[in-house]
Amino acid sequence: MESLEGTLERITFYSSETSYMIGRLSQTGKENVTVVGYFPPLQEGETLLLRGEWTIHPRYGRQFLMKEWELLTPGSRKGLERFLSSGLIKGVGEHTARLLIKHFDLKVLEVIGTEPARLAEVPGIGPKKAARIHQSYLERQEIKEVMLFLQDYEVSPALAVRIFKHYGKNSIPILRENPYRLAEEVYGIGFITADKIARKLGLPFAAPQRVRAAVIFILNRAADDGHVYLPREELCRMVDELLCPPQDADAASLPAGGEGDRVSHTLIMGQIHDLVAARLLFAQADPAGTEIVYAAPFYYAEKGVAEKLTALLQRQLILFTQQENGAVEAVLREEKLSMAPEQVEAIKGACENGVMVITGGPGTGKTTTIRMLLKLFQRYRLKVALTAPTGRAARRMAETTGMEAKTIHRLLEFTYTEGQGFRFQRCEENPLTAQVVIVDEVSMVDLILFYNLLKALPAGCRLLLVGDVDQLPSVGAGNVLRDVINSGAVPSVRLQTIFRQARESMIVVNAHQINKGEFPYLNRREKDFFFIPEEDPEKVEQRIVELCRERLPHFGPFDPFAEIQVLTPMRRTKAGVDVLNRLLQQELNPPARHKGELAYGSFVFRLGDKVMQIRNNYEKDVFNGDVGRITAIDKTEGELIVNFSDHPGSREVDYTGSDLDELVLAYAVSVHKSQGSEFPVVVMPVITQHYMLLQRNLLYTAVTRARRLVVLVGTRRAIAIAVRNNKVEQRYSNLAHRLCRLEGN
Repeated sequence: MESLEGTLERITFYSSETSYMIGRLSQTGKENVTVVGYFPPLQEGETLLLRGEWTIHPRYGRQFLMKEWELLTPGSRKGLERFLSSGLIKGVGEHTARLLIKHFDLKVLEVIGTEPARLAEVPGIGPKKAARIHQSYLERQEIKEVMLFLQDYEVSPALAVRIFKHYGKNSIPILRENPYRLAEEVYGIGFITADKIARKLGLPFAAPQRVRAAVIFILNRAADDGHVYLPREELCRMVDELLCPPQDADAASLPAGGEGDRVSHTLIMGQIHDLVAARLLFAQADPAGTEIVYAAPFYYAEKGVAEKLTALLQRQLILFTQQENGAVEAVLREEKLSMAPEQVEAIKGACENGVMVITGGPGTGKTTTIRMLLKLFQRYRLKVALTAPTGRAARRMAETTGMEAKTIHRLLEFTYTEGQGFRFQRCEENPLTAQVVIVDEVSMVDLILFYNLLKALPAGCRLLLVGDVDQLPSVGAGNVLRDVINSGAVPSVRLQTIFRQARESMIVVNAHQINKGEFPYLNRREKDFFFIPEEDPEKVEQRIVELCRERLPHFGPFDPFAEIQVLTPMRRTKAGVDVLNRLLQQELNPPARHKGELAYGSFVFRLGDKVMQIRNNYEKDVFNGDVGRITAIDKTEGELIVNFSDHPGSREVDYTGSDLDELVLAYAVSVHKSQGSEFPVVVMPVITQHYMLLQRNLLYTAVTRARRLVVLVGTRRAIAIAVRNNKVEQRYSNLAHRLCRLEGN
């Protein structure tokens, strides 16, 4: 390989996702040259030693393709000044850089790194600023060392930055000791990447820590798919497939495993046994006698939920005295309300039991029932807390009840501490002060979050769970609402009467048609549910773009950003999330000279774009499913700002570097991501190409997200397939059985 040494004069192009850079390198006494390759985030003015080879680009000519790099200390005053004032070191701009070089000459970096107290010799630099400059410089050196270490293991600089943010100066020792921690602890790095590092570090094919990491990874991946546990034999099979994949180019580059490249069943079972002994896993038999294995957090959560609900059930919390048995009817008369018998049953049940479930589809009076209960609780001066799993659901709950409603995270007063992660301040030791807690959209609540909520309930508190059990289950592990109802242990009422006003809406009527397995009524004149027939998937895409760009804004008028939401079953397919987002962005928010843009991965984020947060970020106080608009972009810094209107009063959040992994365009979102939200208008492709996900509960969930208008685009055949397919997603969960056993049913 050839070597080049010089100063990075200009960065022509840099992708923060792939780390690919095109730049111009100046060399003393020689012409500037173009250098290309995969680099860490660099700044113009840095001095580099590059190793690689010369290539000829068919359009741009001679270029130096970098294979290895090394960061050098600038050797001239000019180079030092440019380096120091580049923004790499916090607290040092052009003026301070000149003062530092004037005072310390070419030893300035040595002073910053080893004698920071001397920086106070320079006018304008006090002890605090000197300490800040020193700390910033050390962090920069440490992150470069981590990047240099990881470049041999094909880890991109973007991921290297994320690893450094997580482990700091301990990154390299931790990676040498146990690289599999990456798969458990660093977002965006899975077992495959960690395994590549471990194998190249020389870890044996059948090393116990490799098998142990695979077991934990498989259980965590199962939880991402909604499972609380896995049958032991299924877990062993999946671990074996992960550890011993079919031979491919990547596997061929790793050290051979020997002995037929297999990991023995005995070794896998041994590691499971050791993890159980360490109480990191729990193993037991399910009701059918099958051996099942839990990761510890899910075992404690499932067991704890069953015990907490049983304790609530054993409390007789009668609200009325014998003389007040007519209290419900009295309030109904006062409010001049006529309620269905099952609504009255639900209200009385909520007043008589420690925990109660109310379920039902749209138009069956769930909201009216909640409002009625609030009147009763206020009459008896009970302190009530309203909560829901998402910001949008909480906001809608507040709008319909006229009372404050919070997300579950905010109700439990989550806090985030650097280096320690997040925790809920409301817990068993510091419970809520509410006497009644009403939870809406319970179908979205996963097992772990539900357990944390139950732990925070004070003694004597009533719990009312409200939701639609026929919608899609939670994104996280468990199927809480369905399990609680199916157990038969918790008093539950299903609201079934569709009220006259609701029957005027074809959205409501068709939602119930779909839920009963019957074909919906399409294109009734002057109604709110429409179908546009189209066979060709590409024409379906065109129709959806046309609807959002022209027809619906004129018909409503509906705002294409705030009021129209495209929902689709799948991501990477025709008429899927990715394709529709690109098309809708181009039409609704096209490029313009005044609009900043920032390329990241497969996305180009543009000023004004509608975007969604796709994972909980407790540090930034934004959560999976939060939707906002990009209000500012700084391309030079690789930074953008999003305004989230879901938050009370709305607020702005900064994104930079690997934070952008958590953001996606949201002109179109998956039906799963739409749970808990409501939109004035829902537009949805329904085509046979989405066959794998054409399910009744998915179509039902999509339709029930709309308040004023639904437009389906596709084929009647695809709608019929979805309506007929009542295959409910089966999740490994033992909650219903635990509740039955504890209640003695």
